[in-house]
Amino acid sequence: MNEAGTDLQMIGWREWLALPTLGIPKIKAKVDTGARTSALHTFDLEIYPGSNGQERVRFRVHPEQGNLDYIVECDEAVSTMKSVRDSGGHEEMRPFIRVPATIGNHTWDIEMSLTNRDNMKFRMLLGRVAMNSRFVVNPQKSFLMGTNPETSA
Repeated sequence: MNEAGTDLQMIGWREWLALPTLGIPKIKAKVDTGARTSALHTFDLEIYPGSNGQERVRFRVHPEQGNLDYIVECDEAVSTMKSVRDSGGHEEMRPFIRVPATIGNHTWDIEMSLTNRDNMKFRMLLGRVAMNSRFVVNPQKSFLMGTNPETSA
């Protein structure tokens, strides 16, 4: 049992994640219990029809904050389109994808929206739906699951 009195894994207010199927070995995420959904910073986003009739989305990611030279190109099935209200109260229709995420030795599927987060400090936001029944958050701590997801598993 952890210091919060639960068997759930404790994580900090920011953690390193890996998104292996997107080719992202590490990305710093803000753990945000105030956000319902997770979000990934993307640019050059293009939705197109897939061969089986399901929409797909091509997009690019700068997974390292401050490094515009490192670009990961991705292509995934769109799981849904939803209207999302950002922290400023603005609503926008966003594509969502479902992919595995890894924190430490925990890997599970999460659904996240794709949006431009250029004006935000973190390239990824891990929302409460993705953490539900998996983690408890200590807002005073950072990187409790390690500083490099490539070596913390």
